Amino acid sequence: MSKNMEKIAEDRSNLLKWYHKNKRVLPWRSSKNPYLVWISEVMLQQTTVKAVVPYYERFTARFPTLESLATAPIEDVLANWAGLGYYSRARNLHKAAQKLHQIVTQTGRFPQSYTELIELPGFGPYTARAVSSICFSEKTGVLDGNVIRVLCRKYGYDFDWWKTENKNFLQNLSDQLAQTKEVSDLNQALMELGATVCTPQKTLCPLCPWVKTCVSVKKKMVQEIPKKKTPPKKEIWFWNFDVYVSQKSQKESIYLVPNTKTPFLSNNWLPPSKAVQKKDKPKKFQFRHAVTKYDIFVQLNVIRQKSSPSLEGQWVDLKEIKKVNPTSLIDKIIKHI
Repeated sequence: MSKNMEKIAEDRSNLLKWYHKNKRVLPWRSSKNPYLVWISEVMLQQTTVKAVVPYYERFTARFPTLESLATAPIEDVLANWAGLGYYSRARNLHKAAQKLHQIVTQTGRFPQSYTELIELPGFGPYTARAVSSICFSEKTGVLDGNVIRVLCRKYGYDFDWWKTENKNFLQNLSDQLAQTKEVSDLNQALMELGATVCTPQKTLCPLCPWVKTCVSVKKKMVQEIPKKKTPPKKEIWFWNFDVYVSQKSQKESIYLVPNTKTPFLSNNWLPPSKAVQKKDKPKKFQFRHAVTKYDIFVQLNVIRQKSSPSLEGQWVDLKEIKKVNPTSLIDKIIKHI
């Protein structure tokens, strides 16, 4: 065995010992059901574990099986996703569930390898590797934000980790660590270490199983590694909505169409609108909204009428709005009517 392989083997052993002693009790760790693990991994993207747990428990109570999710209407899925944000995740999850259900019905099994899973909507490189390794012990390493931070600090890689060649390098390193029959625990240990000890700001180095061999600790560069990626420049958008409102007896409705006017919140059901990108903040607007790199200034034109506009949309009862659009933007629009 080469010195590098000996080092990797020792690192792997120390990490697994730490994980077996310190791992958190989380609802999706109670079994290796690929459906449940997949749901948790999608929810955990860009969301903390603490925030995800109640949503996961409620979502899986409503959709306990792949079939129950695949056969549910998208409105029901979105309503049960409400509050988690990034709603394209829920739509892709639903599409993937339908495709997966067809595959399982035809073959009698859930796809087990990275190469099978990566072909499905809603399965990116990280999610496909997480499910295949955690549930089916495929010896493939995971690479998400937590793992990138842990590996860069541990081995002292002060490079532009977001560049393709460097990400491939880190993926190869993660794959080397994953060459064990305990790959399920190993990958979860890497993610756990990044989430609880080797965190972005308040690192708990004395509790780390790798503290004695960590290059960043030795060089006193823990806060400088990994390199900070320059955030994308904010885009300013002015979004003008025609809000058609109708009231019949005790029922108040709003007219919605699929949004095709902006690169964000695409296909969300929203009032008819016009949108334009601006260089500067507009002087007149009713409220402000933010979506990732987009700074959005909203103006509403409320139109009260009973007949439908000459548009391809639908009237939606305000009390049922969350079943169609669970975003916080529609909440703000309704508050300003």
